[in-house]
Amino acid sequence: MHSQCDICDNPLPIAHEFYHSGDLVIGQIVAHILMMHGSPSFLELPKETLIKEPISVIKYYQYLLALVFAVKEMNESPNILPNITLGFHILNGYYLPRMMYKVTLSLLTAHQSFVPNFMCDPQKKLIAAIGGLVSETTANMAAILSIYNIPQFSYGSFSPVQDDKMLFSSLYQMVPNEDYQFRGIVHLLQYFRWTWIGLISVDNDNGDRFLQSVVPLLSQNKICYSFVLRMPKRTYEDEAFLMFYKFQAQYLVLVKSKATVYFVYGEAPSLHILRMLLSLGELVSLPLPGKIWVVTSHWEFESLSIEKIWDTEAFHGAISFAVHSNQPPGFQKFLQNIRPSWATGDGFIQEFWEQAFSCLLMPYKKKEESKTICTGEEKLESLPGILFEMSMTGHSYNVYNAAYAVAHALHDIYVSRYRYRRLVDGREMAFQNVPPWQLHQFLRSMSFNNSAGDTVHFKENGELVEGFDIINWVTFPNSSFVRVKVGQLDPRAPEGKDLMLNDDLIVWHRSFNQVLPISVCNDPCHPGSSRKKKEGEKFCCYDCVPCPQGMISEQEDVDACVKCPEELYPNHYQSQCIPKDVSYLSYKEMLGIVLIILATSFSLLTAFVLGIIIKNRATPIVKASNRHLTYVLLISLILCFLCSFLFIGQPAKVTCLIQQTAFGTTFSVALSSVLAKTITVVLAFVATKPGSGMRNWVGKRVANLVVFCCSFIQAAICIIWLSTSPPFLYMDMQSLNGEIILECRAGSAAMFYCALGYLGFLAVVSFIVAFLARKLPDSFNEAKFITFSMLVFCSVWLCFIPTYFSTKGKYMVAVEIFSILASSAGLLVCIFSPKCYIIILRPELNNKLQLIKRKN
Repeated sequence: MHSQCDICDNPLPIAHEFYHSGDLVIGQIVAHILMMHGSPSFLELPKETLIKEPISVIKYYQYLLALVFAVKEMNESPNILPNITLGFHILNGYYLPRMMYKVTLSLLTAHQSFVPNFMCDPQKKLIAAIGGLVSETTANMAAILSIYNIPQFSYGSFSPVQDDKMLFSSLYQMVPNEDYQFRGIVHLLQYFRWTWIGLISVDNDNGDRFLQSVVPLLSQNKICYSFVLRMPKRTYEDEAFLMFYKFQAQYLVLVKSKATVYFVYGEAPSLHILRMLLSLGELVSLPLPGKIWVVTSHWEFESLSIEKIWDTEAFHGAISFAVHSNQPPGFQKFLQNIRPSWATGDGFIQEFWEQAFSCLLMPYKKKEESKTICTGEEKLESLPGILFEMSMTGHSYNVYNAAYAVAHALHDIYVSRYRYRRLVDGREMAFQNVPPWQLHQFLRSMSFNNSAGDTVHFKENGELVEGFDIINWVTFPNSSFVRVKVGQLDPRAPEGKDLMLNDDLIVWHRSFNQVLPISVCNDPCHPGSSRKKKEGEKFCCYDCVPCPQGMISEQEDVDACVKCPEELYPNHYQSQCIPKDVSYLSYKEMLGIVLIILATSFSLLTAFVLGIIIKNRATPIVKASNRHLTYVLLISLILCFLCSFLFIGQPAKVTCLIQQTAFGTTFSVALSSVLAKTITVVLAFVATKPGSGMRNWVGKRVANLVVFCCSFIQAAICIIWLSTSPPFLYMDMQSLNGEIILECRAGSAAMFYCALGYLGFLAVVSFIVAFLARKLPDSFNEAKFITFSMLVFCSVWLCFIPTYFSTKGKYMVAVEIFSILASSAGLLVCIFSPKCYIIILRPELNNKLQLIKRKN
């Protein structure tokens, strides 16, 4: 026996939302599921609560049908709650806070009498609530249900800021955290390199929180927004045009913005208002150009009954993040069987049917005589997708899973308490006192696979562990559309791989001709240039400046150009680094070939002169010029010409060691020989004077001593040089752009200057001595020829110094080779051309008689 009360004759409900409105005031219907005996039924609203000529979002009827389908499946399944029947009840909250509070309180009262806290029928009791399509209504319901610790399942959005577990301890979110969705959209914007976007958000607290979360996130990822447009959360039909003119200035920003991507955040009512604004804009000849709409999971492509004639072209190619959904087997067949008379107690199907098919089920409505009469056999699959979809949408899928979550939690309790069951009225088995709060421990640890094959389980904070599908909306002129799944956002994937996208499947707005849209503040800076911030503009707006000399940028829109590695250099466009050419004086290039020919020619010429001298060594002209010094001078000149080959070709460690030392040593021998010749002439003239004591110094000993001592000093300098800081092979990557100069470095600049300076010293001394002795009476006096040769020699090396240090690379080496050849050739020509002339062309002058005649 149990007591009865007059006000307790109906079970407590579980909430479910549906659109129902008058004058565009969006309403929501709240349904409830309960444990009961008998068939589940709808709550039919009293006639006085129904608004004549209702304007509804008839697509939301599917949410209700998803609940009915889930309850039907579970009641027919022998595996879930055998011998237990689940029921449901539906109420309307109209998206108004006061109505949501009243509806939620009515869940806790007796049927037909608003007396909260009376539960007279122990067989028909509230177990859980499914309700809250938007954050505001979810919070309103949770504020009451959490007092009684009744599980509530929000199948729509719920702001994470409101996710206070002290206040909403009984709430379970069927939609993943919004913050994760925002990060996914930012990754999507980065993927397509959209850095200049428009932001559109609902004008309420949730919109404020959205902007507070997203604006810093965009800035951190180098994305800027062109504008922020705030949309009202709801409006009335007679205020539509007034609202449009109020927001006309912002609408013009929307139309004229060069951003092609708009990031939209808004719950169901505000998205209808956005469609209204776009439609009104077309009516006043302000059509919106083709844009890409990137929207959050709140988006459902739906229409109020009066909106079904509005064009959907503006949203063709839109991309939305949608709650993951799947298709339970049998759901479409279930929808195909829906008829106006399919179930008693459905207070919504008549309104839905009339609004969907624009006909009348009740012909006695005088004002609707112009409409056709519904046959009741109309097919739901014939409706355009903007009014009704045959496939289960994301929010319907959440309702479906929420109902199954409640059933599985009850089933777990059923199994754990099997021995505590008792007979009720001697017929059926029922739970003994299962309060709703006991479901929580089973819900938080629950994990099950639904009939569609997806796993459903919650985190500790009551949030569903699930990702988002990325949907591309393809619309058609008849208000139908296709959802194309082009990717997904998986929270269980590794960092950086959570966004998976197949952009080949994406259909863009027709104005883009299927070319990837570009949404940037200005054209990107091409490789070879860098960005320069515009004063007073956001960082996404910038000028492009070419990279400085020697620097490159390989990618578009770089903040700064970079230097190439030393072994590389910028190409002509300064867009990449390319390997430098190795530069040295090669045997194969024209300059090297010319120098080789000159060096070879002068070497052969010197050898030819040496041959002439040797052949005519017994003649007076050869004897008079100290033929041994002549041999030494000619041989050293041959070596001087040949040492030019050490400077041509690719340098190596060995050639670097002997280049300068061989050049310095051979030239010191040549200059020492010239100096010895000059000194010999002077000594010979002085010794011929009567009573001179210099006779003992005339001869080979003095000449050999001069050559040996002067050459030894240079050899000593070279030995010290090689032992302390020898020359080395060096790759000069800085001097010439685009070239690596392969050269021999001196090692010690001081020793190099010492060796070169010593040669200059010998040349100057030889020049001075020769200049003083140039007018001494002698038939074959070489002093005047040596004077001229030293003048040429000194002139060449004085010109060498500035030229050498003003050139780089192989041309520096060429200058040194040319100086060697020119100075050596000067010695050869100036000293030996007169002798060869006499020996070859005037042999009559090369005799002793001529010498005596000249002396007399």
